[in-house]
Amino acid sequence: MDLKEIARYAKIKGLNLVGSGDFTHPKWFNQIKDFLKPDSGTDLFAITEDPENPMRFMLTTEVCTIFNFENSVKKIHHVIFAPNLEVISQINDEIKSYGKLESDGRPILKMTAVELVEKIIDISNKNMIFPAHIWTPWFGVLGTSSGFDTIEGCYQDMTKHIFAIETGLSSDPPMNWRLSYLDNFTLLSNSDCHSFWPWRIGREANVFDLKKLSYREVTDAIKNKSAQRLKFTIETDPGYGKYHWTGHRNCRISFSPKQAKRFNSICPVCRKKLTKGVDQRVDELADRPINYKPENAPSFLRLLPLSDIITAVLKVGSPSTQAVWKIYNKLINNFYSEYSVMIDIPKSDLLKVVDLSIANAILKVRTGNFEVVPGFDGLYGQLVLNSDSKETKSNYERVKHTNINDF
Repeated sequence: MDLKEIARYAKIKGLNLVGSGDFTHPKWFNQIKDFLKPDSGTDLFAITEDPENPMRFMLTTEVCTIFNFENSVKKIHHVIFAPNLEVISQINDEIKSYGKLESDGRPILKMTAVELVEKIIDISNKNMIFPAHIWTPWFGVLGTSSGFDTIEGCYQDMTKHIFAIETGLSSDPPMNWRLSYLDNFTLLSNSDCHSFWPWRIGREANVFDLKKLSYREVTDAIKNKSAQRLKFTIETDPGYGKYHWTGHRNCRISFSPKQAKRFNSICPVCRKKLTKGVDQRVDELADRPINYKPENAPSFLRLLPLSDIITAVLKVGSPSTQAVWKIYNKLINNFYSEYSVMIDIPKSDLLKVVDLSIANAILKVRTGNFEVVPGFDGLYGQLVLNSDSKETKSNYERVKHTNINDF
């Protein structure tokens, strides 16, 4: 997708601020310069084809650092915010000697996380950098395969410049609240959209209440952990993430943390080490009980993508089918945005546009009356709208084993 398409689908979702993405890549940086215009006095940018309702962009990118630490290879993804094009140019000039920026939208840099933070902040104290999807087994700062046990372990004396963490698709605020040292950081939820599928935009999002929509207001709200300005985050059910439970994709098997521990995280089918899921990793590092909530923590709203809900009702294989988008587009054309459909529109109005099964499914997700078969080892979780149906139960057993008594 180009920036115009990102703006279009972000509006459909219901966003009014979206990340530019991949400003480290030379081709994408040129698109940013060609298509985005400075939004006066905000350090944000906009596409100006719709001057009455422009989509605003914050300059963002994601990079990967790979480095050795105490005889172990660490692979960490980081998100970077920048205020203007001049700063982006300086960032790209500074890091290009550590990796090939043109090889990937998320470049691999042979430098430590400490070195990266130091260079980014030295360029401008308006820049913001924080770890991406912190629990992902690979590339997450707390991931089990190539991460650390603490944020400080990764960033060391540069931790003072880390004000936020990205929870990722496979975790949500309640999971992160179980670790007391994470209270020092603002929890952000982003869609992490490295995909050409437009419906991935805005699966997760941050809802701010600001006096003025500007780069400074957004970053200040994050730095100051302001629950008055960062009102809540929009979360998918963490079970929907690709690494929520421990398991083996090839063996079609997954376990909850308790079950995985009984097997010592060894696959009972192939006898190899299981891919440890986020739920188990959180449980290992947690120093607080489940359902603990810190004082003054921003709230959250749990949703699932509308296209995935329609897909589940129609029982088709993918959200990309025409049948799904025919219904999706009818809802958007009538109610402006996906967030409006998912959060605000009453059932009586939904029924004027779609049939009862679709309306009921939207209401089930809105009220939390649904289940998710947890994702594992790179497989997304599966939405369950009717947990009592024979079809659901047979599909559950076909996809994976989760009953310890099966072995």
